[in-house]
Amino acid sequence: MAEDIPPAARREIGHRDIARLNDELRENITTPGANRVMMTQGIAALIGDVTLFRNFRKRAELLRTIRDFDTFAADNDPYGHRDFGAFAFEGAACLWKIDYYDSDLSAGSENPADPRVTVRVLTILRADEY
Repeated sequence: MAEDIPPAARREIGHRDIARLNDELRENITTPGANRVMMTQGIAALIGDVTLFRNFRKRAELLRTIRDFDTFAADNDPYGHRDFGAFAFEGAACLWKIDYYDSDLSAGSENPADPRVTVRVLTILRADEY
């Protein structure tokens, strides 16, 4: 069946699938399933102590910012994968990015469009940590 689809069309289908899966991860950022959401120490420092509900609003605001991000353009999303964003948080320039790993997180995924063989890792970081 896949052999009947021209290579260019297969690539386009893959890009749309990758974008859809990335959007699903961001839309479900607090319940990522088999995927992962990570933050760097710099982001954790911006949020501060979250024990006993301290600063939980900051963490919720950060996650909403990434979930609702929709400023995709050719300069920041050249492949249409919707896997990178830049934003400001607590006065700091910040980024989020999605990387694609195989199911045991030991190497890159051979097919990021296939969720059966890909674990998405969304990393939130300060721009100066990149």
